[in-house]
Amino acid sequence: MQNQLRFVLALAFAGLGALATSAAQAQFQAQTQAQPKVKPIGAIVASDNQGKPSPAATATGKAGSANVAIKYSSPAVKGRRIWGELVPYNQVWRAGANEATTVSFDKSVTVEGKQLPAGTYAFFVIPTEQAWTVIFNKHAKQWGAFDYDDRHDALRVTVTPRKAAMMERLTYTVTSPGVVLRWENMELPIAVR
Repeated sequence: MQNQLRFVLALAFAGLGALATSAAQAQFQAQTQAQPKVKPIGAIVASDNQGKPSPAATATGKAGSANVAIKYSSPAVKGRRIWGELVPYNQVWRAGANEATTVSFDKSVTVEGKQLPAGTYAFFVIPTEQAWTVIFNKHAKQWGAFDYDDRHDALRVTVTPRKAAMMERLTYTVTSPGVVLRWENMELPIAVR
């Protein structure tokens, strides 16, 4: 009798464990099917990490005849003053958050009238109250601007920012005249051909 009771209890526990495992698997499948890994938004692709403070994003398009891809993390304004405060003037900035922003060109291009070979570059800017320095650095894989070294610069150009409508999240757009960085109340158009 005692052996039969043990056998019945073992079957009951095994059944409950299988039921719990099946329910957990069904819940996981429902969650992964309900949330796609990549969500296209026009020419911008935002990854599946939208709950993060600065989610990863990619902007793609053509500038002249070159295909351009910009990978960046997109911080938000969140009521802060960005230019000259959160992003200090006269200092190298990663032009995003987390890893350094990267820009890839499949062909050689002209940026603000200066030649830049095809490749992938870390993208930095030095904002000031007037003209900004835009930097394409050969050391593409780096965290922020902490390891930035100007000896690896492939190109530096000067660009003038302009006032723009409020943009809560940092956004890049690739258009036929070039690339535009937008954030807070400013945009930085960079001519790329």
